[in-house]
Amino acid sequence: MTRPDSIPLAAGRLREFLAGGAHGDMAWLAAHAERRGAPRVLWPEARSIVMLGVNYGPQDDPLALLGARTRGGISVYARGDDYHELIKPRLKLLGRWLIDNGGGDVKVFVDTAPVMEKPLAAAAGLGWQGKHTNLVSRRRGSWLFLGAIFTTVDLPPDAPEDDHCGQCRACLDICPTAAFPAPYRLDARRCISYLTIEHKGHIPRALRPLMGNRIYGCDDCLAVCPWNKFAVAGREAKLAARDALRAPPLGGLARLDDAAFRALFAKSAVKRVGRARFVRNVLIAIGNSGEPSLAAEAERLLDDPAPLVRGAAVWALGRLDPGGLQRCAGRSAGEADPEVVAEWTAARAETRRR
Repeated sequence: MTRPDSIPLAAGRLREFLAGGAHGDMAWLAAHAERRGAPRVLWPEARSIVMLGVNYGPQDDPLALLGARTRGGISVYARGDDYHELIKPRLKLLGRWLIDNGGGDVKVFVDTAPVMEKPLAAAAGLGWQGKHTNLVSRRRGSWLFLGAIFTTVDLPPDAPEDDHCGQCRACLDICPTAAFPAPYRLDARRCISYLTIEHKGHIPRALRPLMGNRIYGCDDCLAVCPWNKFAVAGREAKLAARDALRAPPLGGLARLDDAAFRALFAKSAVKRVGRARFVRNVLIAIGNSGEPSLAAEAERLLDDPAPLVRGAAVWALGRLDPGGLQRCAGRSAGEADPEVVAEWTAARAETRRR
């Protein structure tokens, strides 16, 4: 439990983050920065905020999948049904209980409004924001979904949790793309979760080889947090993963058309990125796989209707089969998209350097 005015430093930190451009394509962060940094601006009548966390830690080690180069790595949180749809009804149920027992009114949020859940959760005593900027709990580790209930009822606040990261740098050191310029600071433009989920354009070429087989999100900084070992008792709230999304083969994912993509990811958070962005990610993983047999999948997608897919296909084919790229060079003659043309130019130059 915390007060709406319990995060006085959050607005300034958000302004600094935005001023540096570290939010990348996430224009929605800047669009509602004032409300995000001051909960009372979002709802002036709110007097208390109830913060809740749901543990979603996996049974196995998600980092083990990174060695299976021909399989796609989907972030643990997205391997089951969309957590928004699973958690919001629970918040509404608790909110109704608050109204019935305390009167007043409530509003519930799960990533559905400009709410800074992590600073509020830290102020409410659920945990602290670790060096990877995510919330860490001594009892639940780093695997936490957060939800908020704003209420007009005046409730006694809890004490904030102290920072228990100490000298540990595990989450910073494991990041494949060096997305943390300093402890407690994230540059989203280098974060694989941002690149595979939020970024709408072609992924910067320098970062592609660092992504490995991560095709939706990245769990590295969460998975290495030492506090996860204390989260076993909290697994009663774990969300079920679908078998088809645990370690899907890249070849099959590359063949998804729009209808098949929607069917596979029905009720999943993955569905929101759309087929083009997702297959773009798959092709980056294919290019990193080192598996020559997957070159045929990249070649087939050189003629895909989506420029995002065509551009990634050029890169992947050039990585796996430079000779095949040369044989297909004639296809670039009719390419109208300037960014895909640039991919052909860069791929040819890379092939000459080898």
